[in-house]
Amino acid sequence: MAGQVVELVRRIAGGHAQAEVNATHSALALTRFANSYIHQNVTEATDTVTLRLHLDGRTATGSTTVTSDDGLRALVERTLAAARLCPPDPTWPGLAPPAPLGGTAPWDGATAYASPDERAQRVRAFVDAAGGLTTAGYCRTTRLSGAFANSAGQAVSGRTAAAAMDGIARIDGVDGLARLAAPRLAELDGAVLGRRAADKARAGTAPVELPPGRYEVVLEPTAVADVLQNLARYGFGGKAYNERQSFAVLGAEQFDPSVTLVDDALATAALPFDIEGTPRRSVPLVSRGVTRTITHDRQRAAEAGVESTGHASATARYWGPIPLGMRLEPAGSPDSPDPDSAATDPTAAGPNATGSTGADPTGSGPGEVPGPVVDADTARLVSGVRRGLLITDFWYTRVLDPRTLVVTGLTRNGVWLIEDGEVGTAVRDFRFTQSYPQALAPGAVLGLGRHTARQPDSWDSIWWTAPPIRLAAWNFTGGASG
Repeated sequence: MAGQVVELVRRIAGGHAQAEVNATHSALALTRFANSYIHQNVTEATDTVTLRLHLDGRTATGSTTVTSDDGLRALVERTLAAARLCPPDPTWPGLAPPAPLGGTAPWDGATAYASPDERAQRVRAFVDAAGGLTTAGYCRTTRLSGAFANSAGQAVSGRTAAAAMDGIARIDGVDGLARLAAPRLAELDGAVLGRRAADKARAGTAPVELPPGRYEVVLEPTAVADVLQNLARYGFGGKAYNERQSFAVLGAEQFDPSVTLVDDALATAALPFDIEGTPRRSVPLVSRGVTRTITHDRQRAAEAGVESTGHASATARYWGPIPLGMRLEPAGSPDSPDPDSAATDPTAAGPNATGSTGADPTGSGPGEVPGPVVDADTARLVSGVRRGLLITDFWYTRVLDPRTLVVTGLTRNGVWLIEDGEVGTAVRDFRFTQSYPQALAPGAVLGLGRHTARQPDSWDSIWWTAPPIRLAAWNFTGGASG
């Protein structure tokens, strides 16, 4: 289909027109539940053909979901008409040359074509494991297949699939959270997630209010994912960097030596090429604390005098070419030494191990304050904290200053006081105002977990991958009372 449109452009506009075409099939299947019942099951599948055309120094883009011969011809004709009316485009970077793909994206047919019953089974397991608490959330599966062709001879295709589950359990107005993404639906265990959410909810009842201030924190992967998203959207993209709106300074030691950030689109649920046909590859953004690379599409790469990293997207005009699901390397990986040397700790358990870092989460006696059950990875980080906070999640985060990436937002779904290496009292939510790069600056990272968890993106099928992380300080500027 993509090649057919390129040929139509050649026949209708002649050989001097440059054309690139994306033909995609996307499908999202979503099973949502609230009040512990499934209330919506929807599937949306769409075929889309997008044409970008450059003619006589002018560029226009058109798209259609009508993929018949007449529909494709109409797409070409109206895009040609639009190009003739557009102003000259001095930023046109030319077409991507022929190049082979660097690899394939994750694909699991059972996930791509999962039935509503298979998603419902995981919802039932989540609800049952919550032990009578009110639950809400979703289980989703996605698939994406696509092909690209241009008049310079580049022609590639690929496919990918993913699954995600996100749910809360609620008691006395307190929510506990469990969230996970995976390339295979079979990797999502609704019972494990339901128990985790319920445990957090029960441990979060009767929270106390603490004064605002700077606290040492342990961020769980659900909170670290927000840090990665904001670093990606406002810092490591070529548009922000070229316009001097980014904090990034190439070659500078801007982060703690334990921090290594990689954008590996082939390891997440994205096609193995971008919308300009450039093959995707692993991009090392930060290596042992040193900022190494910015992501580019062809236009931003031309401005910077470098090559595209394969990050062109339909939203690049606004957001620019941004990373697609970064990964914070865990402690013990070759590029990320752990500042507390826990990578060699023989007692460190795997990501599915659990251990209470506070009192019995079911409550073991009058006057005792329950603490949440956390995995052994998080418990190891908590054990080194004299006084600080365990943070489950951030939400409603907004950037106040893109140059320093100062972000304001709220905690959500669980905050607990850490004292002498143990998690105990639940704490009411805070507002924070914090520079994300400053929070990860040299000397500010006190520990990284040894195991990562995939956290689903809110708007796309990609995920953000991170371990828990212990930070020297986080700036909380307001509490529940203001």
